[in-house]
Amino acid sequence: MTMRIFIFTFGLILLPLLEGQAETKPNIIVVLVDDMGYSDTGAYGGEVRTPNIDRLARGGLRFTQAYNSARCCPSRASLLTGLYSHQAGIANFTGPDRTAAKGPAYLGRLNKKCITLGEVLRSAGYSTYCVGKWHVGHQESPVLRGFEEFYGYIRGHSTDQWTSSNYTRLPAGRKPEIKYKPGAFYATDAFSDYALEFIRQGQKRKKPFFLYLAHSSPHFPLQAPAATRDSYLEIYRRGWDVLRKERYERQEKSGLVTPSWKFTKRSAVPVDRADIANQFPGKQNPPWSSLPAKRREDLSYRMATFAAMLDHVDQGIGRILDHLEKSGDLDNTLILFTSDNGACYEWGPFGFDGRSRRGKTTLHQGDKLKGIGGPGTHHSVGSAWSCLSNTPLRMYKHFNHEGGNCNQLVAHWPKGIRKPNRWVRSPIHLIDIMPTICAVAGAEYPEKFKGRKITPVEGASMKAVFDGGESLPARTLYFDHFGSSAIRQGDWKLVRGNSRYNKAAWELYNIAEDRCETNNRIHSLPEKARVLKKLWTQWAARMKIQQ
Repeated sequence: MTMRIFIFTFGLILLPLLEGQAETKPNIIVVLVDDMGYSDTGAYGGEVRTPNIDRLARGGLRFTQAYNSARCCPSRASLLTGLYSHQAGIANFTGPDRTAAKGPAYLGRLNKKCITLGEVLRSAGYSTYCVGKWHVGHQESPVLRGFEEFYGYIRGHSTDQWTSSNYTRLPAGRKPEIKYKPGAFYATDAFSDYALEFIRQGQKRKKPFFLYLAHSSPHFPLQAPAATRDSYLEIYRRGWDVLRKERYERQEKSGLVTPSWKFTKRSAVPVDRADIANQFPGKQNPPWSSLPAKRREDLSYRMATFAAMLDHVDQGIGRILDHLEKSGDLDNTLILFTSDNGACYEWGPFGFDGRSRRGKTTLHQGDKLKGIGGPGTHHSVGSAWSCLSNTPLRMYKHFNHEGGNCNQLVAHWPKGIRKPNRWVRSPIHLIDIMPTICAVAGAEYPEKFKGRKITPVEGASMKAVFDGGESLPARTLYFDHFGSSAIRQGDWKLVRGNSRYNKAAWELYNIAEDRCETNNRIHSLPEKARVLKKLWTQWAARMKIQQ
């Protein structure tokens, strides 16, 4: 009897302690933007007004070599699963099942051998929410892959931001469903509205929450409120050449740029049909001063709209930070901010209008300029402005050069990050987000889930850097997207481009000495290239990549 009393009394003492430990699990928010360049936020040198992202950067960690999978859907697959996108079923793009012809890497949607962050964290006792762009296969919707609540769109890489009927709430019929007055709906802002609603829901449940906020901005179609767009016009009328130099100067001042960096020339326009590439296929993007005044004005409106889209993302992040601060949850919320790839070149220096490759480039003049970014419009920013966005890195989205597969990553967690406000120069990848979140949440990445065997995680945890470490253990990272391939081992990177009309040649760079890939060593170090190519080929076979 005495022993029973002791056990009962000990349990009463221990229970609050265990509950206290459970309460220390951090809330987790992952904010992913779409087609943002390496230097677009203020924290990485940009002139776009991003005070809230910059606040996260000052109070946390800023990674200088954060790699992705070079395009929207494969990057999302890697982030959500901790696997290379090929292992998750999305080697190149979402769409028809091509496994019969090409193999399991080309399923076109998340497969059943992977597990998502939503599934892992829900199993670990988290409330799980998803907002925005899904783009890992509409057959595998968020609520089927671990998320309790969703608002956004599931099909396609983009959709009109002014049309509320393009967006859906899941599970079907779930409340609340936020209502907007006619003309008041704008998707980027609506995503922030729902993110806040879901955060409030999670806080009421008295358990940690996970929010995956996947913005479609600033991906085309370029669309934003005219007032925000117009506030940037005078900045972008100065042109990409002046602004690239100013961004680089700010990067030097911030400590991002070290002696291994170099201010690069404007990247080449990828080889393509001459009309699609705006008559610049294979040529360097033109100097701003070489263009007629009417063309410059059209381009100024395009980039101003792009900046406005990112501005509204930042405004939404500000609303989230204010709420978390007022509710007392900011200190124990891990917030990760990154992009799915570098800025988008599609398809030449003047951009396009209409549906991607089917849309020709229009020169907007007079009153038509004021319609850019409005309801029913569909514009892209073009390759020359994307050189500005990626300053000083080379090339763009679709490519596994640094301008395509490297972006900024900010990590903010006052309670869990020691030695904040610093640059972290270790190479990391989106595949590292899964093991990092598992580590901080005390969640288990399973061998089996719902009776299915799960592919072992490929990434590595970044928690050692959160704990104050300066670097992470060296490992080899691999890349492939539509034939643009790369391997990063130690200081060395072997990479080849993405060309629609010819097989691109391999290039070799020492990233420690040549951060911006300006000195190709392929001819002087053929043996180093051969060794790296062999490793990449072995990995490609393991990933079941069709070459």
